[in-house]
Amino acid sequence: MTLLRSLAAGFSGAIALNALHETVRRLRPQDAPRMDLLGERGLRQLLAKADAPPPTDQQAYLLTLAGDVLSNGLYYSFVGNDKRSLRRGLALGVAAGVGGVLLPGPLGLGTAPSGRTPQTQAITVAWYTIGGLVAGAVAKALR
Repeated sequence: MTLLRSLAAGFSGAIALNALHETVRRLRPQDAPRMDLLGERGLRQLLAKADAPPPTDQQAYLLTLAGDVLSNGLYYSFVGNDKRSLRRGLALGVAAGVGGVLLPGPLGLGTAPSGRTPQTQAITVAWYTIGGLVAGAVAKALR
């Protein structure tokens, strides 16, 4: 049962993160980090290396969104289900946000989507932190 609670908390954080990202991206595209573009670039690179046909823009978007929810949900599920879940969620969120700013360049995905300005970088870290805090809060509530 503890594993299910951790997964529920993790996926709650991932859904909150993606809902925030998609909402702000549509309302204020000039300010929003474009983590969706990083995901699509990664997907296209992976498919190209596998000699697979490239997806359409819509397919790439949907596959990336699904992969983002899945991977972030599993990542945030490490909040666990104990009295330290909220602190762990904070740490996981900050780490994911910093990684979202620092890792795309070295991975060959470009730096502009998450790091074009200091504001974009701060928003990226903040959003992932919010996702981690949501996961931690849900874990605490389910405990």
